[in-house]
Amino acid sequence: MGLQPFRRILVTGGAGFIGSHFVRLALEHDLEVVVLDKLTYAGSLLNLEGVLDHPRLHFLQGDIADPAAVAEAIAGCQAVVNFAAETHVDRSLLEPAAFVQTNVWGTMVLLEHALRTGVQRFLHVSTDEVYGEVLTGAAREIDPLHPRNPYAASKAAAEHFVFSYWTSYRLPVLVTRGCNTYGPYQHPEKFIPLAITNLLSGQPIPLYGDGLHERDWLYVDDHCRAIWTVLLHGQPGQAYNIGASQHRPNIAVARAIVHLLGADPASIVHVSDRPGHDRRYAVEWSKLAALGWAPRTSCEEGLARTIAWYRSRPDWWTARRDEAFAAYYARNYRDRGTPVTQP
Repeated sequence: MGLQPFRRILVTGGAGFIGSHFVRLALEHDLEVVVLDKLTYAGSLLNLEGVLDHPRLHFLQGDIADPAAVAEAIAGCQAVVNFAAETHVDRSLLEPAAFVQTNVWGTMVLLEHALRTGVQRFLHVSTDEVYGEVLTGAAREIDPLHPRNPYAASKAAAEHFVFSYWTSYRLPVLVTRGCNTYGPYQHPEKFIPLAITNLLSGQPIPLYGDGLHERDWLYVDDHCRAIWTVLLHGQPGQAYNIGASQHRPNIAVARAIVHLLGADPASIVHVSDRPGHDRRYAVEWSKLAALGWAPRTSCEEGLARTIAWYRSRPDWWTARRDEAFAAYYARNYRDRGTPVTQP
């Protein structure tokens, strides 16, 4: 049984990729939405284009690890949806402390203020990567967490704190563990937008190792609907896997993008694998399906939509590659001695 509709919710990281799509969904449901976002390289007000001036949207620039910023943002909110996080595995291998600061300490600050203000729901957006490699079958919510990189470890640690606030204080928490998500507004350091924007820029697609690392690919609008479903109808103290049943190895995704863009198949260039690269992720999501959710977008349709968006929006992604992505990857791959061509 779901709650009565909220009047006002706090969406942290709402200027990021998935968060900005969720903000649009919440506004469609007539909610007053407060966005708290630090506006790091992955967050941008451009991600909220078209809704930034909406009368029910209130934007605050701030860090979830800053108690004063959180206190201001959470005032009057009945629910919190926490998207704010450092998310890129490659970055976590080089700068793990930043992931602890945001993903663990920041989550703790949010939990404390949610407890003090008595929110009706605290939904923490996590990842399927907390399970680690799932070489066969699919991970269930009751399975142990076995993160294998600093990013996943920080998300798993945050989850433990979230659930401790349910056990210790009965704060009505929920956790979602989503699979690999893609779509418009995703930063071009991530695999699918990297592949698309590289090809549009005349550059090859760098593919780790043999390219057979398998992921389940979820279109961003479906992910946001899943989070909305859990927010309204999920049982406090529970985790919910979000899957798409669209498993593809990375090389298949790269080939599909090459085909849809009419590029040369030789544009896919195999490069040295990253340390501790998980071979396969898979989650069992019948618990979420029981709440009435199912994905609507096939991988083929989602890729076509995503490619069309990036093709039409070089104004959005070019600056990100020039200002943040290129410099970071140049340092990253140079330090590992991996020969990757970047703009």
